[in-house]
Amino acid sequence: MGDWQNFDNRAVIGRALRLRREIDDFEARWPIPEAREETLPTFTWAQLERQLVDLAATPAQASMARHLVSGTRKLAAFKPSEMVLREILCMTWVLLDENFKGEPEAGSNETI
Repeated sequence: MGDWQNFDNRAVIGRALRLRREIDDFEARWPIPEAREETLPTFTWAQLERQLVDLAATPAQASMARHLVSGTRKLAAFKPSEMVLREILCMTWVLLDENFKGEPEAGSNETI
């Protein structure tokens, strides 16, 4: 069982290192401004999800909103706020794209 634990530990460490590289790359491209700027109004993750569901182009995209927000929320505490903002903007783009085709549902004859 020790081998599996070591394998799991390596996988977790690998994901953490990839996240750190993503953050470092982002901060190198978009350094934090030295001057204090006016901040955005605050809102909750539930409010964000509710608005994304309402804005989604299709019912399938609306159902994706919960999963996208959840995934973003889980790592948001470790990322710079501007990086989280960028992810929210990307989520919005996907959910508003009427031509976006997700994976077909099980039993569907639809192909990608």
